[in-house]
Amino acid sequence: MLHARVIDIKEKKLTLSEAEKFVSSSDFGASIYFTGTVRNQNNNKNVIGITYDSHDELVLKSFKEIYNEADEKLKIKDKTVFIEHAKGYLNLEEISIIIAVACKHRDQAYVLSRYIIEEIKKKTPIWKKEHYADNQSEWLKGNPLVNEKI
Repeated sequence: MLHARVIDIKEKKLTLSEAEKFVSSSDFGASIYFTGTVRNQNNNKNVIGITYDSHDELVLKSFKEIYNEADEKLKIKDKTVFIEHAKGYLNLEEISIIIAVACKHRDQAYVLSRYIIEEIKKKTPIWKKEHYADNQSEWLKGNPLVNEKI
């Protein structure tokens, strides 16, 4: 089961409570919660915030493909996955992404969670613009889209 959304930060904040509700089940013995947050340093620059932008339709398609690839590559059939990514301006310490997974066993949950975040970083059309303490800002270089299906 998959829940995947892009959240406009002007309308709603990302919260762990929704992820916890979604993955909670007596069918699974292990749950992992990953949150990505805005940190104050990157490449020796003082970061004060990040703006995330995305092609929402392709982001959701990418999330679904990554979920389905996990069946094939990791052989983890019984799983529940919650993915939400923020869109818009975030301050320091605010959550930009939540990935929650539930599986029968802990080793599966750890492997699946790591697989999902790494694949999102490689394949998903989400861009970020860092804002710095010196009033400068820049769009960060991302990875080229390598998945021809997107």
